[in-house]
Amino acid sequence: MLTFFRVLSWFSLPWLHRIGAGLGALVYLSSGTYRRHVCANLRQAMGDEGEKLAFRVAIESGKQMAEIARVWLSPLEEVLASVRDVRGGELVQAAREAGNGLVFLTPHLGCFEIVSLYLSQTAPISILYRKPKMQSLQKLLETGRARGGQKLAPADLSGVRTLIKALRNNEAVGLLPDQAPKTGEGVWLDFFGKPAYTMTLAARLSETKATTLLTWGERLPNGEGYRIHFHPLSERLSGDTLTRAGQINTQVEQLILSFPTQYLWGYNRYKHPAGADLPPVVAGSAGSVQ
Repeated sequence: MLTFFRVLSWFSLPWLHRIGAGLGALVYLSSGTYRRHVCANLRQAMGDEGEKLAFRVAIESGKQMAEIARVWLSPLEEVLASVRDVRGGELVQAAREAGNGLVFLTPHLGCFEIVSLYLSQTAPISILYRKPKMQSLQKLLETGRARGGQKLAPADLSGVRTLIKALRNNEAVGLLPDQAPKTGEGVWLDFFGKPAYTMTLAARLSETKATTLLTWGERLPNGEGYRIHFHPLSERLSGDTLTRAGQINTQVEQLILSFPTQYLWGYNRYKHPAGADLPPVVAGSAGSVQ
């Protein structure tokens, strides 16, 4: 696997996206399980119109898998040069000028790997990450993500402490708010009309004085590069941690629907972590293939 990623990193971004598009289409056409899973999640979120996007989603997901090799292994200056545009950067600058820490919520939308690498070049940032199931990929992941200077915080108690310490120092932290947490680290909350085991950490971090922003890396057509977006929250988070976590889910939904083809619909967002309580039953839920 490591050799495969190294070979991929030699290709230009346009070629990587062509390769990834082909692989994504092949997986979609050859794997009934994957196809049903993507279609079910799209239908859950957007109804029949969403299911019509399934093939395009598979192509974009293939591009996402292929481009990781370049983001992690190609020369850093080349990777950063692929960021062609930044929207909403003034929001980040304003928060920093105010002396506030920053919480960047980056869903599985577009090229989320490019966002933290870009941010690491502007100011100190700590990124929450989960170790991959494949041991052979752990060193690659850690080396690829940390080379920009960002500090990696493992998804455990020590990592949480790292994030809190960073915010106390008015630094930035980043995490995937739609990542399914481990047992005991989440609660069942609505996500596109169906209970999803949802992390509470993002909500807890939003309770600090830090500024919370949504961000993602839009994949431009024809391998032209990326456009990084920073969005303010459409509504101010309020209430207790559980309420805030639900509000974050809603705002992540809104962001995903603004560019649905680049969301990683194949991600098993509705999985039931071993040992977690059973999810509440929602009448009329379309469900998701597990």
